[in-house]
Amino acid sequence: MVLEKSLSSAINTKIMGSSGSEETIVLAHGYGGDQSVWDKIVPYLAEHYRVVVFDWPFSGAVNNKDLFDPSKYSSYDGFANDLIALLDELNLKSTVFVGHSMSGMIGCIASINRPDLFKTLILIGASPRYINTEDYEGGLEMSDITQIISAIESNYHNWAANFASLAVDANDPLSVDKFVKCLRRMRPEVALALAKTVFYSDQRDVLDRVSTPCTIINTSSDIVAPNSVAFYMQKKIKGKSTVEIINTNGHFPQLTAHLELLDVLGKVLGLKFNHQDPDIVGVN
Repeated sequence: MVLEKSLSSAINTKIMGSSGSEETIVLAHGYGGDQSVWDKIVPYLAEHYRVVVFDWPFSGAVNNKDLFDPSKYSSYDGFANDLIALLDELNLKSTVFVGHSMSGMIGCIASINRPDLFKTLILIGASPRYINTEDYEGGLEMSDITQIISAIESNYHNWAANFASLAVDANDPLSVDKFVKCLRRMRPEVALALAKTVFYSDQRDVLDRVSTPCTIINTSSDIVAPNSVAFYMQKKIKGKSTVEIINTNGHFPQLTAHLELLDVLGKVLGLKFNHQDPDIVGVN
């Protein structure tokens, strides 16, 4: 498919932060989200980095509904190719890549194909496989996935509200509501196709080819990606990898525990973030 405008424009790419900064941090959201899930941490990061945010083609925030090709995005490879194309278009190298949920594995795949584009991978709530096997604890049974797919098919909007409450943290209703709204902006047919791609995926064989240094960030209680997954990834990743656990509930620390997440990011990046709200600076 030939796009009439650039990929970066089509997926609402924004660059913020200091134009004098030599380092770039790229934030990639996960299933059902859009770039707004990063809103709480972008101002802090933008004081030290150029910050790149964008919306994946499945996002309801993307205007061109033809951009999501179910065949192309039936595996993470299509997304990884988009990520590489975006970084090339923006002429970026050696980025700090922060991938949430499915974007963690997308970043891993892209780093194998183009290691020059990535200095560090920061993987938040990432998982190479969601379904348990005899020797692997992914957190969900096949029957759980079957129920998820069935619920999306039968009443997507109801499922979105239930899933958001479980995945985010029911004790943080504002964050739950934010994710519900993101989910409901996705078209149901897109949500269904992507759910099959994500929940049936098995990317475990990718890990031992990842040589870019990785930090794996999990919360202490995440039904989507339990801590067993984080330590499995650390063991299997070829390059240097560490695990950081944030003491909060849910799959979205950037929404529910953003200051604690910033503390971990600061530790990884060698920075100390001021917890007072900074101003944000846009860069064209």
